[in-house]
Amino acid sequence: MDVICLGILVADIFASPIDSIPASGHLKLTDQFLLNVGGCAANTAANLRRLGQNVKVLGKIGEDLFGDFVLKELERLGVDVSSVRRSQKHPTASTFILNVRGEDRRYIHCIGSNADLTFADVDCSMLDGAHALYVGGYLAMPGFGSHDLTQLFREAKRRSLTTVLDVVIPAGDPLSPEQVRSMLAHTDVFLPNDDEAFALTGQKEPIAQADFLAGLNPDCAIVITQGSRGALVKRGGEVIHANTFKVNSIDESGAGDAFAAGFLTGLLEGWSLEYTLRFHECFRFRGGCRFC
Repeated sequence: MDVICLGILVADIFASPIDSIPASGHLKLTDQFLLNVGGCAANTAANLRRLGQNVKVLGKIGEDLFGDFVLKELERLGVDVSSVRRSQKHPTASTFILNVRGEDRRYIHCIGSNADLTFADVDCSMLDGAHALYVGGYLAMPGFGSHDLTQLFREAKRRSLTTVLDVVIPAGDPLSPEQVRSMLAHTDVFLPNDDEAFALTGQKEPIAQADFLAGLNPDCAIVITQGSRGALVKRGGEVIHANTFKVNSIDESGAGDAFAAGFLTGLLEGWSLEYTLRFHECFRFRGGCRFC
Protein backbone atom coordinates (compact mmCIF):
# COMPACT_ATOMS: atom_id res chain seq x y z
CA MET A 1 0.00 0.00 0.00
CA ASP A 2 1.36 3.44 -0.96
CA VAL A 3 -0.95 5.78 0.99
CA ILE A 4 -3.46 5.52 3.83
CA CYS A 5 -6.14 8.24 3.68
CA LEU A 6 -7.99 8.75 6.96
CA GLY A 7 -10.69 11.32 7.50
CA ILE A 8 -14.08 12.55 6.43
CA LEU A 9 -16.21 10.58 3.97
CA VAL A 10 -19.19 12.42 2.50
CA ALA A 11 -22.00 12.00 -0.01
CA ASP A 12 -21.97 15.25 -2.02
CA ILE A 13 -25.04 16.59 -3.83
CA PHE A 14 -24.23 19.28 -6.39
CA ALA A 15 -26.64 21.64 -8.12
CA SER A 16 -25.45 22.81 -11.52
CA PRO A 17 -24.98 26.61 -11.61
CA ILE A 18 -27.98 28.93 -11.32
CA ASP A 19 -28.19 32.70 -11.88
CA SER A 20 -29.36 33.65 -8.39
CA ILE A 21 -30.66 32.24 -5.12
CA PRO A 22 -34.48 32.05 -5.18
CA ALA A 23 -36.45 34.36 -2.94
CA SER A 24 -38.29 32.88 0.04
CA GLY A 25 -41.11 30.63 -1.17
CA HIS A 26 -39.96 30.71 -4.83
CA LEU A 27 -38.83 27.87 -7.09
CA LYS A 28 -35.62 28.07 -9.10
CA LEU A 29 -34.77 25.52 -11.81
CA THR A 30 -31.35 23.95 -12.31
CA ASP A 31 -30.12 21.77 -15.18
CA GLN A 32 -29.18 18.79 -13.02
CA PHE A 33 -28.25 17.43 -9.62
CA LEU A 34 -25.17 15.28 -9.26
CA LEU A 35 -24.50 12.77 -6.47
CA ASN A 36 -20.80 12.13 -5.93
CA VAL A 37 -18.51 10.72 -3.29
CA GLY A 38 -16.76 13.52 -1.41
CA GLY A 39 -14.91 14.52 1.71
CA CYS A 40 -11.17 15.11 2.02
CA ALA A 41 -10.17 11.48 2.61
CA ALA A 42 -12.37 10.09 -0.16
CA ASN A 43 -11.49 12.76 -2.75
CA THR A 44 -7.76 12.53 -2.10
CA ALA A 45 -7.85 8.73 -2.22
CA ALA A 46 -9.79 8.75 -5.51
CA ASN A 47 -7.36 11.19 -7.11
CA LEU A 48 -4.34 9.23 -5.89
CA ARG A 49 -5.79 6.17 -7.62
CA ARG A 50 -6.16 8.17 -10.84
CA LEU A 51 -2.45 8.95 -10.50
CA GLY A 52 -1.56 5.27 -10.17
CA GLN A 53 -1.06 5.01 -6.39
CA ASN A 54 -2.36 2.14 -4.27
CA VAL A 55 -4.62 3.62 -1.61
CA LYS A 56 -6.59 2.51 1.44
CA VAL A 57 -9.22 4.79 2.99
CA LEU A 58 -10.35 4.78 6.61
CA GLY A 59 -13.41 6.59 7.91
CA LYS A 60 -17.02 6.09 8.94
CA ILE A 61 -20.28 5.94 7.01
CA GLY A 62 -23.84 5.32 8.14
CA GLU A 63 -26.13 2.32 7.69
CA ASP A 64 -28.00 4.02 4.85
CA LEU A 65 -28.20 4.48 1.08
CA PHE A 66 -25.65 7.31 1.08
CA GLY A 67 -23.22 5.04 2.93
CA ASP A 68 -23.77 2.26 0.41
CA PHE A 69 -23.13 4.73 -2.41
CA VAL A 70 -19.89 6.07 -0.91
CA LEU A 71 -18.57 2.55 -0.35
CA LYS A 72 -19.48 1.26 -3.83
CA GLU A 73 -18.15 4.36 -5.60
CA LEU A 74 -14.79 4.15 -3.84
CA GLU A 75 -14.60 0.44 -4.67
CA ARG A 76 -15.40 1.22 -8.30
CA LEU A 77 -12.51 3.68 -8.36
CA GLY A 78 -10.12 1.01 -7.07
CA VAL A 79 -9.73 2.29 -3.51
CA ASP A 80 -9.30 -0.28 -0.69
CA VAL A 81 -12.31 0.25 1.62
CA SER A 82 -11.74 -2.70 3.96
CA SER A 83 -11.04 -0.32 6.88
CA VAL A 84 -14.19 1.78 6.46
CA ARG A 85 -16.51 1.39 9.46
CA ARG A 86 -20.29 1.83 9.84
CA SER A 87 -21.78 4.13 12.48
CA GLN A 88 -24.69 2.78 14.47
CA LYS A 89 -25.69 6.25 15.69
CA HIS A 90 -25.45 8.69 12.79
CA PRO A 91 -26.32 8.86 9.08
CA THR A 92 -23.61 9.18 6.45
CA ALA A 93 -22.20 12.68 6.27
CA SER A 94 -23.62 14.69 3.39
CA THR A 95 -23.17 18.09 1.81
CA PHE A 96 -25.40 20.09 -0.50
CA ILE A 97 -23.33 22.36 -2.76
CA LEU A 98 -25.16 25.35 -4.23
CA ASN A 99 -23.51 27.07 -7.19
CA VAL A 100 -24.49 30.61 -8.22
CA ARG A 101 -22.78 31.98 -11.34
CA GLY A 102 -20.16 34.59 -10.52
CA GLU A 103 -20.10 33.69 -6.82
CA ASP A 104 -18.20 31.25 -4.64
CA ARG A 105 -20.04 28.01 -3.92
CA ARG A 106 -22.12 27.59 -0.75
CA TYR A 107 -22.16 24.48 1.43
CA ILE A 108 -24.83 23.02 3.71
CA HIS A 109 -23.24 20.16 5.62
CA CYS A 110 -24.35 17.33 7.90
CA ILE A 111 -21.36 15.97 9.92
CA GLY A 112 -23.21 12.70 10.45
CA SER A 113 -21.09 9.57 10.87
CA ASN A 114 -17.82 11.52 10.74
CA ALA A 115 -18.62 12.52 14.34
CA ASP A 116 -18.11 8.89 15.39
CA LEU A 117 -14.57 8.37 14.10
CA THR A 118 -12.01 7.95 16.93
CA PHE A 119 -8.57 6.45 17.37
CA ALA A 120 -10.30 3.27 18.60
CA ASP A 121 -11.46 2.71 15.00
CA VAL A 122 -7.86 2.58 13.76
CA ASP A 123 -6.00 -0.71 13.47
CA CYS A 124 -2.43 0.58 13.41
CA SER A 125 -1.21 -2.59 11.72
CA MET A 126 -2.73 -1.17 8.51
CA LEU A 127 0.16 1.31 8.50
CA ASP A 128 2.70 -1.48 8.06
CA GLY A 129 4.31 -1.28 4.64
CA ALA A 130 2.68 2.02 3.66
CA HIS A 131 4.76 5.02 2.58
CA ALA A 132 2.51 7.92 3.61
CA LEU A 133 -0.42 8.69 5.89
CA TYR A 134 -2.80 11.48 4.91
CA VAL A 135 -5.37 12.79 7.41
CA GLY A 136 -8.04 14.92 5.74
CA GLY A 137 -10.81 16.95 7.34
CA TYR A 138 -9.16 17.20 10.76
CA LEU A 139 -11.11 19.59 13.06
CA ALA A 140 -14.36 18.54 11.30
CA MET A 141 -14.37 15.15 13.08
CA PRO A 142 -15.66 15.92 16.61
CA GLY A 143 -14.63 12.52 18.02
CA PHE A 144 -11.10 12.63 16.61
CA GLY A 145 -9.20 15.16 18.67
CA SER A 146 -5.61 16.22 19.20
CA HIS A 147 -4.81 13.19 21.37
CA ASP A 148 -6.08 10.87 18.62
CA LEU A 149 -4.04 12.67 15.96
CA THR A 150 -0.91 12.59 18.11
CA GLN A 151 -1.25 8.85 18.76
CA LEU A 152 -1.86 8.13 15.09
CA PHE A 153 1.03 10.22 13.79
CA ARG A 154 3.39 8.78 16.40
CA GLU A 155 2.51 5.28 15.18
CA ALA A 156 3.05 6.43 11.59
CA LYS A 157 6.43 8.02 12.37
CA ARG A 158 7.49 4.88 14.27
CA ARG A 159 6.98 3.06 10.96
CA SER A 160 8.80 5.80 8.99
CA LEU A 161 5.69 7.01 7.11
CA THR A 162 5.45 10.54 5.77
CA THR A 163 2.60 12.29 7.61
CA VAL A 164 0.37 14.76 5.76
CA LEU A 165 -2.33 16.82 7.48
CA ASP A 166 -5.25 18.70 5.93
CA VAL A 167 -7.83 20.59 7.96
CA VAL A 168 -11.41 21.80 7.72
CA ILE A 169 -12.18 24.66 10.11
CA PRO A 170 -15.90 25.36 10.66
CA ALA A 171 -16.66 29.08 10.62
CA GLY A 172 -16.27 30.74 14.00
CA ASP A 173 -14.37 27.90 15.70
CA PRO A 174 -11.60 29.43 17.85
CA LEU A 175 -8.19 27.74 17.99
CA SER A 176 -5.44 28.32 20.51
CA PRO A 177 -1.72 28.45 19.58
CA GLU A 178 -1.21 25.29 21.65
CA GLN A 179 -3.81 23.42 19.60
CA VAL A 180 -2.00 24.44 16.43
CA ARG A 181 1.37 23.47 17.89
CA SER A 182 0.12 20.02 18.89
CA MET A 183 -1.33 19.49 15.39
CA LEU A 184 2.05 20.13 13.78
CA ALA A 185 4.25 18.28 16.28
CA HIS A 186 4.44 15.06 14.23
CA THR A 187 3.41 16.45 10.83
CA ASP A 188 5.73 16.37 7.81
CA VAL A 189 3.45 18.27 5.41
CA PHE A 190 0.65 20.66 6.39
CA LEU A 191 -1.90 21.69 3.74
CA PRO A 192 -4.22 24.53 4.84
CA ASN A 193 -5.78 27.02 2.45
CA ASP A 194 -5.22 30.72 3.12
CA ASP A 195 -8.56 31.14 4.94
CA GLU A 196 -7.74 28.22 7.23
CA ALA A 197 -4.20 29.52 7.74
CA PHE A 198 -5.67 32.90 8.74
CA ALA A 199 -7.89 31.17 11.33
CA LEU A 200 -4.85 29.31 12.66
CA THR A 201 -2.39 32.21 12.72
CA GLY A 202 -4.28 35.52 12.64
CA GLN A 203 -1.96 36.54 9.78
CA LYS A 204 -3.45 37.76 6.48
CA GLU A 205 -0.52 37.28 4.07
CA PRO A 206 0.38 33.71 3.04
CA ILE A 207 4.12 34.23 3.60
CA ALA A 208 3.43 35.50 7.14
CA GLN A 209 1.10 32.54 7.70
CA ALA A 210 3.79 30.13 6.51
CA ASP A 211 6.44 31.78 8.69
CA PHE A 212 4.20 31.52 11.76
CA LEU A 213 3.36 27.85 11.18
CA ALA A 214 6.93 26.91 10.31
CA GLY A 215 8.00 28.50 13.58
CA LEU A 216 5.92 25.89 15.43
CA ASN A 217 7.64 23.00 13.65
CA PRO A 218 10.66 23.95 11.49
CA ASP A 219 10.81 20.43 10.03
CA CYS A 220 7.28 20.63 8.60
CA ALA A 221 6.67 21.69 5.00
CA ILE A 222 3.93 24.35 5.05
CA VAL A 223 1.80 24.36 1.88
CA ILE A 224 -0.77 27.17 1.65
CA THR A 225 -3.24 27.08 -1.22
CA GLN A 226 -4.78 30.37 -2.39
CA GLY A 227 -7.42 29.39 -4.92
CA SER A 228 -7.01 31.24 -8.21
CA ARG A 229 -3.92 33.00 -6.81
CA GLY A 230 -1.92 29.76 -6.73
CA ALA A 231 -0.02 28.22 -3.83
CA LEU A 232 2.95 28.88 -1.59
CA VAL A 233 5.29 26.32 -0.02
CA LYS A 234 7.80 26.92 2.75
CA ARG A 235 10.20 24.16 3.75
CA GLY A 236 13.14 25.24 5.88
CA GLY A 237 14.67 28.27 4.21
CA GLU A 238 13.10 27.45 0.82
CA VAL A 239 10.00 29.37 -0.31
CA ILE A 240 8.31 28.65 -3.65
CA HIS A 241 5.20 30.21 -5.17
CA ALA A 242 3.26 28.68 -8.07
CA ASN A 243 0.66 30.45 -10.18
CA THR A 244 -2.41 28.75 -11.61
CA PHE A 245 -3.29 27.51 -15.08
CA LYS A 246 -6.09 29.20 -17.00
CA VAL A 247 -9.17 26.98 -17.05
CA ASN A 248 -12.93 27.41 -17.35
CA SER A 249 -13.78 26.89 -13.68
CA ILE A 250 -17.40 25.93 -13.02
CA ASP A 251 -17.23 24.30 -9.59
CA GLU A 252 -13.98 24.07 -7.62
CA SER A 253 -15.30 21.68 -4.96
CA GLY A 254 -12.65 19.03 -4.37
CA ALA A 255 -9.89 21.05 -6.04
CA GLY A 256 -7.91 21.25 -2.81
CA ASP A 257 -8.10 17.48 -2.42
CA ALA A 258 -6.87 17.00 -5.99
CA PHE A 259 -4.05 19.37 -5.06
CA ALA A 260 -3.20 17.19 -2.04
CA ALA A 261 -3.16 14.05 -4.20
CA GLY A 262 -0.80 15.68 -6.69
CA PHE A 263 1.52 16.88 -3.93
CA LEU A 264 1.54 13.44 -2.29
CA THR A 265 2.41 11.87 -5.63
CA GLY A 266 5.42 14.15 -5.94
CA LEU A 267 6.57 13.16 -2.45
CA LEU A 268 6.21 9.46 -3.25
CA GLU A 269 8.05 9.84 -6.55
CA GLY A 270 10.89 11.82 -4.93
CA TRP A 271 10.46 14.87 -7.18
CA SER A 272 11.90 18.27 -6.37
CA LEU A 273 9.70 20.62 -4.38
CA GLU A 274 9.30 23.01 -7.30
CA TYR A 275 8.32 20.25 -9.76
CA THR A 276 5.94 18.73 -7.21
CA LEU A 277 4.23 22.08 -6.66
CA ARG A 278 3.74 22.75 -10.36
CA PHE A 279 2.55 19.20 -11.04
CA HIS A 280 -0.10 19.18 -8.34
CA GLU A 281 -1.25 22.70 -9.23
CA CYS A 282 -1.83 21.46 -12.78
CA PHE A 283 -3.62 18.34 -11.57
CA ARG A 284 -5.74 20.35 -9.17
CA PHE A 285 -7.24 22.56 -11.87
CA ARG A 286 -7.82 19.66 -14.22
CA GLY A 287 -9.32 17.44 -11.53
CA GLY A 288 -11.67 19.73 -9.63
CA CYS A 289 -14.50 20.40 -12.09
CA ARG A 290 -17.75 18.43 -11.67
CA PHE A 291 -19.89 19.69 -14.54
CA CYS A 292 -17.65 20.21 -17.58
